[in-house]
Amino acid sequence: MAALLLHSVNRSAQITTKHCFISHKVSTLARLQDGHVASFHNSAAHRWSSLPGARWLSRGTGVRFMCQGTAGRLPAGRSRRGAALVLAGAAAAAVVGFVANAGHFQRAEMASRVIQVAEQDDDILEKCKGFMSPPVTDVQVLQEKKGEMCTRMELLIMETQAEFCRALEKVDGGKFKADRWQRKEGGGGVSCVIQDSNVFEKAGVSVSVVFGHLTEEAAKQMKSRGKVLKGKDGKLPFCAMGISSVIHPKNPHVPTVHFNYRYFEIEEEDGSKQWWFGGGTDLTPTYLNEEDAFLFHNTLKEACDKHHPQYYPDFKKWCDRYFYVRHRGETRGIGGIFFDDLDSPSQEEAFGFIRSCAATVVPCYVPLVYAHRDDAFTAEEKRWQQLRRGRYVEFNLVYDRGVKFGLATPGSRIESILMSLPLTAKWEYTHEPEDGSREAEMLEVLRTPREWL
Repeated sequence: MAALLLHSVNRSAQITTKHCFISHKVSTLARLQDGHVASFHNSAAHRWSSLPGARWLSRGTGVRFMCQGTAGRLPAGRSRRGAALVLAGAAAAAVVGFVANAGHFQRAEMASRVIQVAEQDDDILEKCKGFMSPPVTDVQVLQEKKGEMCTRMELLIMETQAEFCRALEKVDGGKFKADRWQRKEGGGGVSCVIQDSNVFEKAGVSVSVVFGHLTEEAAKQMKSRGKVLKGKDGKLPFCAMGISSVIHPKNPHVPTVHFNYRYFEIEEEDGSKQWWFGGGTDLTPTYLNEEDAFLFHNTLKEACDKHHPQYYPDFKKWCDRYFYVRHRGETRGIGGIFFDDLDSPSQEEAFGFIRSCAATVVPCYVPLVYAHRDDAFTAEEKRWQQLRRGRYVEFNLVYDRGVKFGLATPGSRIESILMSLPLTAKWEYTHEPEDGSREAEMLEVLRTPREWL
């Protein structure tokens, strides 16, 4: 009986200690790989070594659990039967100790999880403190749904807005006005605008988080792009969020930039969800500067290459096609990247790509502003800038998907949708630049898109 008990106890101890040892090794390796040391109270070895009357012994990759007073040699004169009973009793006591402390281990593990959750909640709170405005969704809701994509995307676009606005404030010397608005049908947004300032004539960085039901017109737009949507009783619950920015500088030698990154989620009649990401960044210079074009495109390419070698060449071509002003026969600018309906290879990997793209908005543009904000310019160069802005307006009002979707969505904030329009623009009847001029050079590039890398 004692032998059976001893075998059972030893087996249980071996399994338990093996599990603990592996957990400790994995935990230690993870900390080493991350490059930082975690607090020792998270170590499984520390918790288990605190058992009453227990100590760890390791030889190579083996670990043995032993009780104090029974390790090593047996006392002299003790019979084998007696020794077996002593060992069995000691082992049984150890098992009793394991059982008695099981609740303690579980409570310690639960406490550790509670601490991790609290730290994640604190992380969200700390992030929100750095935003231009409180997030659209209540912070408590974000904490409760921290793992959901809608929450992660909202935090990303709010963070990107704050980083980009502060970088522009530094180069301009002015301050953005943060305008927080709500949509009665569901959701709202934060529009940050700086107008008629030192460097920027008008700069807007807007975040929107809206939800509700798609209108018939909005659903038709999506179906025309190949989306198969099946609503319940003609209704399609949706959640859409994104960041959009257009920067119009005063100096015609500083280019205009636009970027937009968005996430869309639709619930169909059977409860399943369709989701996809979209977005891009593009540059619209008034005058061609090939060094600027290289820096801009190369920054985007480096971000794309982290995820797929075909992303940059494919999305660059898509950008040239998308920002094409058909009635003028020219592109809006010198392109960048553009993509839509991105729902592969997985949601996590697609989100990682969006995160990499969002991280480029400062380094691909702000250095160009510093390089040219003090360049001298003539009245004729300012006039050409105004004419090119007229083309910008034409594209946004006639072709842009975001503007069309916003205008077709009930309760949309028109000021935020039309924030992309410049403060000033110009149209002249049958204007054509002189042959051989810098203006003609720019127009030729817009009529025949080039590869910049």
